[in-house]
Amino acid sequence: MGSGRAQVLNTPFLGAAGLRDGHYATKQIFSRARVIAWSHRRRFAAGLQLAARFEGRRVIDYGCGDGTFLALLDATGHPPGQAVGAEIDGFQVADCQRRLGDRRRLSFTSIAALDDECHRGAYDAVVCMEVLEHVVDLTTVIERLWRLLADDGTLLVSVPVETGLPLLVKQTTRRIAGWRGIGDYACTSPYTWNEYRASVFAGREQHIARPVYGAGGSGPPFYDHKGFNWRSLQDRLSDWFEIRQVVASPFPRLGPQFATQVWFEGRKRPTQ
Repeated sequence: MGSGRAQVLNTPFLGAAGLRDGHYATKQIFSRARVIAWSHRRRFAAGLQLAARFEGRRVIDYGCGDGTFLALLDATGHPPGQAVGAEIDGFQVADCQRRLGDRRRLSFTSIAALDDECHRGAYDAVVCMEVLEHVVDLTTVIERLWRLLADDGTLLVSVPVETGLPLLVKQTTRRIAGWRGIGDYACTSPYTWNEYRASVFAGREQHIARPVYGAGGSGPPFYDHKGFNWRSLQDRLSDWFEIRQVVASPFPRLGPQFATQVWFEGRKRPTQ
């Protein structure tokens, strides 16, 4: 991931029109905190390189947020033939259409619409970035990703590393960002000392209880980052997909134990 990685870091981020207006892009790749912007840009760069093989193919970004990834992918030299962004929030769908709807290869829809039969097996690639760590009903979402993917398609999932030494670094960075009024980090969930210890030495099993937010509200309940275990998610994904590659970010050669995020690349298992 050498020279190609540098190219996607330098070109699409600067040239993707309408990107700076995205609410997640503002807090992430254009963050005032340089380390936060750098970390997120490296994550997107890894994803863009993994997705370069989908040039001319049909791609869906499940939980697309403000459309940042699809806008960047469309701006590379390897754009998909058609790219669909799906979100649970109608406001976000409308916002993506307003800012990015003039791009002929991009369209946006609600996640609820994805259960229509026309979407079944319709996508050569299913991308899901920084979503599954927040999902309470994980089986339902993983099954939907499986259903959307073509039989010979590729799944790309990105999730944060919230265990081991990276957790201590990230929590420190979040606290500093919160004190400076950057992003939403002032609301970072605290850990007790016992929770820190369990998280730093976490294995593949869920190691601490995760707080659930939004229960009884207008939307589905969700988790924040606290207690997320990427290894446990990998095992859950493996029930539905053959995981062929795990790519660490921002330093791939150091592996996930020194990463802030990981990408899973998987192929659809034939039956469930």
